[in-house]
Amino acid sequence: MITAIGDNIFCSIGFGTKQVFMAICKGLRGTAGYADRFPQCEPVCAALIDRDRLHQMATEQLQEPDRYTDLEQALLLSVQDAVQQAGIDPAHPDTAFVLSTTKGNIDLLEYPDPRFEPERIHLWRTAQLVAGYFGNPNRPVVVSNACISGASAQMAAQRMLERGRYKTVIVMGGDLLSRFIVSGFQSFKALSPRPCRPFDATRQGLNLGEAAGTIIYRTEPHPAPRSVSLWAGSNCNDANHISGPSRTGEGSFQCLSRLIRHTAADDIAFVNAHGTATAYNDEMEAIALHRAGLQDVPVFSLKHQFGHTLGAAGIIESIVSMQALRNGTVLPCPGYENSGVSKALQIPRQMLHTSKKLCIKMLSGFGGSNAALLFRLNS
Repeated sequence: MITAIGDNIFCSIGFGTKQVFMAICKGLRGTAGYADRFPQCEPVCAALIDRDRLHQMATEQLQEPDRYTDLEQALLLSVQDAVQQAGIDPAHPDTAFVLSTTKGNIDLLEYPDPRFEPERIHLWRTAQLVAGYFGNPNRPVVVSNACISGASAQMAAQRMLERGRYKTVIVMGGDLLSRFIVSGFQSFKALSPRPCRPFDATRQGLNLGEAAGTIIYRTEPHPAPRSVSLWAGSNCNDANHISGPSRTGEGSFQCLSRLIRHTAADDIAFVNAHGTATAYNDEMEAIALHRAGLQDVPVFSLKHQFGHTLGAAGIIESIVSMQALRNGTVLPCPGYENSGVSKALQIPRQMLHTSKKLCIKMLSGFGGSNAALLFRLNS
């Protein structure tokens, strides 16, 4: 089985999976208002990483931290923590790196830094630098598929392991915000001026967030008890619109349908939805869940806590889902009070307990992209 043996979350509400999960359980959130953080942009409600803390940690824990951009530092710190937790050698030839990101160091286009060469804007260079820092001899893989990148990266790792190319794959994901990103989402009128409210009738849009995250997968014939395995994954492009999700939820429905062939709806503890709190995304997911027969399974979103973290979302939200499975917990959906979608969903407003061993993570993104992952708790 393809089993997670180490992980890390580096985001606005904590540095480390345990710290982040505890913050979520306590109902903490990392979003705040920023009036002038992004030049020439309107004020924004977003979840930002504490850059002073990031730089301090990089100085204390990384070799030559000034050689790396903020995004690269966050990725390096995340991978380093997960590697230490897993107890693996990241330089081993049987280990591969996969990077999930949507924008990488795109801010260097507008604000060049003399410390960094022009090719630093390329995603392949970011992946190369991180893998090289750990002495890994293999060419890293880059996955950039809009907001399903984190799920696509995990499926890529799954295939690499199942085909026996590697014994261990380090899947890392990250994105930091810049004027380019914020102005783009503002042009869609997609951002909420206050903390977002997924699936709620009063939702006004999404909050953007910053994060880096890492999951280390390895083929484990006999996985340890309470570990979590990536049981199955599916992606589907419905080709509906460059930015608008399908009104019938077709792509997401196809992904969910393929996953539940491996199980039954009654065996699923919860669905961690993409849940951006935009009108069209939440409606699409509600329709897809109903079409797949999952309307009675608890559904929640994590966007209220740490925003939409783009290329990191599929990684860090999968990690939170794994942690919830290990703890026998169904997380609530903060900000939700009254349904704002046409199909009724089971959206918890308080923490629940479960003994079930399966969960689903959903993602959707620009260009009609959709993905879903099925995780299993090993007994």
